[in-house]
Amino acid sequence: MAVLQKKKVLFISHEFAPYNEETEFARILNMLAVKSNETGYEVRAIMPRFGTINERRHRLHEVVRLSGINITVDKEDHPLIIKVASLPNARLQVYFMDNEDLFKRKQNFHDDSGNAFEDNSERTIFFCKGALETVKKFGWPPDIIHVHGWMSALIPMYIKAYYKKEPVFANSKIVYSATKNTLLQHLGETFPKQVLASTPVKDKDVEVFKDGSNNDMHIGGAKNSDVAILPFTNLDEEIKNAIKPSRSKKVLNFDFESDDVTDIMELYNNLAGK
Repeated sequence: MAVLQKKKVLFISHEFAPYNEETEFARILNMLAVKSNETGYEVRAIMPRFGTINERRHRLHEVVRLSGINITVDKEDHPLIIKVASLPNARLQVYFMDNEDLFKRKQNFHDDSGNAFEDNSERTIFFCKGALETVKKFGWPPDIIHVHGWMSALIPMYIKAYYKKEPVFANSKIVYSATKNTLLQHLGETFPKQVLASTPVKDKDVEVFKDGSNNDMHIGGAKNSDVAILPFTNLDEEIKNAIKPSRSKKVLNFDFESDDVTDIMELYNNLAGK
């Protein structure tokens, strides 16, 4: 008798409690991961290994068999180091994308004076490409990929425009959740050109990201996804107007301060056919 394979959920985000909590949704992602794990999904999460994350306290260690590939960003190669930890309140793995030059800093996105790091655009591209290359190395085909936040916003576009022929992503449904404005400075007008120089996608694929503002990133992430999760409050009107429900796009409004993730879990079950 054939054994039914567990449905797989992958979380990709720059914030995930308890490792990095920039908005309320970091806690929600933790709750969703734990709940998914408890209800029979196979769950993994991917995030950057920011220098603010204490490796000893969270028990991170390098996964040598996965590390060692180079990620091309704006025609330059950057070595990808992959580390892993077990989520404290669940038996599931969180993988951390690391690079000495890009992530070993005392702050995540800004210096002591509040100025954005000049290479935030390169760091974003590196993280998004590194996450997808890591999933390819896993050979672990996710049924649902929940992408959250501006730093992960290239992921849906990459899957549809560049990785669409990869068997590991062939049946993946993509959920994108936008949050309040945490990208205080734009990634810059050259950001789409950097994306084009890093990966063979087309001009039309990157047009939506414009100058890499918080709104541009959220709109780009949501438009390339199957489902957009938007907060009831504190969402810019530009994003509301750009992301509307349609035959090809489901929009779920959610209270980002809520502890009730029933609606999102129901969404997962529908997407996964459970």
